[in-house]
Amino acid sequence: MRVGSRVLVSGTAPIWPDGTVDPDPYAQAKRCFEIIEAAIREAGASPEQVVRTRMYLTDPAFAQAVGNAHSEAFGAAAPAATMVVVKGLLDARWRVEIEAEAELD
Repeated sequence: MRVGSRVLVSGTAPIWPDGTVDPDPYAQAKRCFEIIEAAIREAGASPEQVVRTRMYLTDPAFAQAVGNAHSEAFGAAAPAATMVVVKGLLDARWRVEIEAEAELD
């Protein structure tokens, strides 16, 4: 969703087009970031313009893997990032769900 100079991407789930979900938290995070990138590009922004992310994890043990995927997705942009451990997500197969916000120049 684009509102003025902001692009908001709600929680993205690690689902492939065929409905499958990879059980690996790193692969799930990578999938979420692919979905986020497509959404922000569709709204006229780029990954370099992402200023904030929120990552919901079902286990603190996944933090390193998800953090690595985050660094790969955004590199030098280094958006403000929050990781929160939650009891569960909408689908029991999901290990991570991610939100992002971009600011257009």
